Amino acid sequence: MYNKLKKILPKDFLIKNELFFRQFISVFYLGNSHQCTICERKFRKFLLNQRGEKLCPSCGSMPRDRRLFAEFKNEFSGHKEMRLLDFSPSRSLYRKLKKTKNIQYFPTDLSTDFISEYQYDITKIPKEDGFFDFIFCYHILEHIDDDTKAMKELFRVLKDKGKAFVQTPFKQGEIYENPDVKTEEDRLKYFGQKDHVRIYSVNGLAYRLKSAGFEVQIKTFEEDSYFGLRQDETILLLTKN
Repeated sequence: MYNKLKKILPKDFLIKNELFFRQFISVFYLGNSHQCTICERKFRKFLLNQRGEKLCPSCGSMPRDRRLFAEFKNEFSGHKEMRLLDFSPSRSLYRKLKKTKNIQYFPTDLSTDFISEYQYDITKIPKEDGFFDFIFCYHILEHIDDDTKAMKELFRVLKDKGKAFVQTPFKQGEIYENPDVKTEEDRLKYFGQKDHVRIYSVNGLAYRLKSAGFEVQIKTFEEDSYFGLRQDETILLLTKN
């Protein structure tokens, strides 16, 4: 139903009134077979988007949002006060984190395509060294020409013992990047999206992040049907030691 509304209502109007529409729609999905890790509501089934991903009927979270929040909760438990930098946040996470009292939340998006309050260039973040306790960098680095500079900047602004969560699309083998691939059509063909500049392998990305100074833990997960989480999803958990 929500996908149908997206086709007939203006985007800005739909985003502004998203929670109203989702609360109405979610009534038809109430049950106890599944639960969202973010809004914590329970449902008889998830919605599916055009790519077949399971969306929360209430908050609209995608599987990667729910997995990220679940992992974040495991890591930040025990922190009384903390600062979190979130690049291009999902709307479900933005709403959740914005109202979490012990989190000073910094949602940023340079493109202005996402809900945010800041426009930080990831290669030149206007904060002092060691400012943030946690960083979310999800599906960002594959857009950045100078990803090495971005990684070093993430390391700089993270506190000692701070954590960062990184994810991108992945391929098998080695990282593929080619500076001669410049048009949107070629980038779509070779990198999977018209605004991507490379496609990482898990080990290739981990190596670059280690070179920037991070300790890197590669975490690959099993499917979790109850929470609507995907099989073989990979997150790189970074620590500044």
